[in-house]
Amino acid sequence: MKNFLKKFIRFSNSWTGTIIIVLLVIFFIAQAFVIPSGSMKKTLLIGDHLFVKKFSYGIPTPHLPWLEIPVLPDFRGNGHLINGDKPQRGDIVVFRYPKSPNIHYVKRCVATGGDEIFFYDKHLFIRFSEGDAYMQKNFAKEKLYNLVGRLWVLNPYQEKYKGISYDSDIDLFAQMTQFLAVGELDMKPAIVPELPANTNAPFNAFYKKIPKDEFYMIGDNRDHSNDSRFWGSVSYANIVGKPWFIYFSWDDEYKIRWNRVGRLISTIENNTEFLDGK
Repeated sequence: MKNFLKKFIRFSNSWTGTIIIVLLVIFFIAQAFVIPSGSMKKTLLIGDHLFVKKFSYGIPTPHLPWLEIPVLPDFRGNGHLINGDKPQRGDIVVFRYPKSPNIHYVKRCVATGGDEIFFYDKHLFIRFSEGDAYMQKNFAKEKLYNLVGRLWVLNPYQEKYKGISYDSDIDLFAQMTQFLAVGELDMKPAIVPELPANTNAPFNAFYKKIPKDEFYMIGDNRDHSNDSRFWGSVSYANIVGKPWFIYFSWDDEYKIRWNRVGRLISTIENNTEFLDGK
């Protein structure tokens, strides 16, 4: 055992050993990720440097960092060497952008396969696939609404995750209508009689049913996020992992946000002390 440890220490101290160990960590354990945009503000901020836990949802097929070239074939055909748990509703997830898999995105999973969504103005209604009994058991009565003859939950995540926000100066409904007109919106127009009519359009909501085994990813900064509402749901093949903790953070003036450094993401997203770096 002592001889093995000595050989391992010598190997790890060599350039070759160091590179191999670093690559193994990146492939299977954790990979650095920098928040490049404000789509997850206030939960995750531009300038947050974090580690992504690569084994949260199984082991994804390893890619060379920066080059994003796969080093092994996709044996299972689902982007993973080893299958694992799937993203759950409410999870913040790092994934490959479906339209350009070399790019990594981070958003919150708001719905999974079989769930249905209505998006109306600043409100997100979800009908969970488990049905009425599940929603009545898990959500307060004031969160439940009858729309088009069925039960839905209004904004199910905003009490738990304080960083979810809307911008009163943005008319996202109008923007989504424009994207719809040029064929760049994933959600479909819908008329919901129980909701107020929209005077500028013949419909008053947008609708989506999430395909089986896929995940709908929406940014916490709801009115400033390029997400599943525009380009569609994410398959398991594109799931990379879960943000783990922030190892460094600075603002646009390169001032270090010391109160965020070393914090677990689970701590950040549930504590108003850390929102917007405060």
